[in-house]
Amino acid sequence: MITSIQNPKIQQVRELLAHSRARREQGAYVVEGIRLLEEAWQAGIQPSGVFFSADLNPRGMVLVEEMRLAGFVTEEVEFSLLKRVSDTENSQGLLAVLPYRAVDLPLNANFCLILDAIRDPGNMGTILRTACAAGVQSVLLSSNCADIFSPKVLRSAMGAHFHMPIATKSWGEIQEYLNHSPEPPAIFLSDVREGQSLWQCSFTEPTALIISNEGAGASDEARTLTTHVVHIPMPGGFESLNASIAAAILLFEVVRQRANP
Repeated sequence: MITSIQNPKIQQVRELLAHSRARREQGAYVVEGIRLLEEAWQAGIQPSGVFFSADLNPRGMVLVEEMRLAGFVTEEVEFSLLKRVSDTENSQGLLAVLPYRAVDLPLNANFCLILDAIRDPGNMGTILRTACAAGVQSVLLSSNCADIFSPKVLRSAMGAHFHMPIATKSWGEIQEYLNHSPEPPAIFLSDVREGQSLWQCSFTEPTALIISNEGAGASDEARTLTTHVVHIPMPGGFESLNASIAAAILLFEVVRQRANP
């Protein structure tokens, strides 16, 4: 049993939870909780280390035992120590170190999401979760977005990372990816007031949606890439919507139109 905060494996976990640079350099990140680790395990991601406490519930213990029998390292950690290391307020007594894995973006995606400088981890995770629920086929992030493997993004996304391709790219790479699709999509930029009303746009053909930082607005690079501008009507006259709410409305309008063309 691990009982010391100075244990090298515990130190690695702390570093990966706290620093995006460490995650990039080590090519690894930490997931916490039973559901997230179940999602990762079912998606075929192989942990480099699994840490659990004796307080873990039976469902969690079954998962740990599956991983142990499959040959992966599982180590018991004193509960007070695991709680101290945890990034969550109420630790379930389970976390794991997972490797980054190469992302293959589909070449024929007809429903793409592009995130432009979305920096708030809670917004980022919620958008990814919503995109997964809406059936988005690829998610492309500008390089100044929040780290998708930060603990808060992972928790907010609720496993979306393991069910759809997500990649951080330069704007040139994003443009190249979209242009090389067999049927390049129309690229809709969400704006607060400009462009067509959401209800006047057609999303039945290949579509890419750009969601930008709600405070700073769309970047010049995003506007250059755009072929159409769309806004969500707000008869209440409010200044703007939260980025994750705007994304949900737009994404599920695509779903609605394609279900009832």
